[in-house]
Amino acid sequence: MRERYASGLNDDTAQKMIELLNANLANVIDLTLAGKQCHWNLQGAGFIGVHQLLDETTTRILEISDTIAERVVILGGEPNGLAGRVAKDSVLETYPTGITAVNDHVNALTERYKKVAETLREAIKTAGDAGDEDTADLFTEASRIIDKDAWFIGANAK
Repeated sequence: MRERYASGLNDDTAQKMIELLNANLANVIDLTLAGKQCHWNLQGAGFIGVHQLLDETTTRILEISDTIAERVVILGGEPNGLAGRVAKDSVLETYPTGITAVNDHVNALTERYKKVAETLREAIKTAGDAGDEDTADLFTEASRIIDKDAWFIGANAK
């Protein structure tokens, strides 16, 4: 483990939180990539609104991944957002290819947002039970953002 900066957590708890944070980092990065896949490939009625919305949601997800990665470093760990790690550890199903309809993309992406939000809520409890309220708070804020964006994206379904 690297030097811990300001966490005040014991090494065992810090290590558990690093693992939990990295697991959720993989999910958030995978969600970012799914959003970009959707952004690049959707077509049809409502295209421009969803296309522009996905630029905004992607920006917010990238901020979440940065916050998670920074917390890993604060706790003395190494964030791992490499493609191989994300592919191996993400809880998300592979984003479908061969679809173009806005509604199909909206539904596929919304499902993935909801799954990431679910894992974040589980992480809130795990971090809280471990006594790391700062990490729990980080996950709480991330879940609020993901939930809201799931609602924004899902509102475009027909």
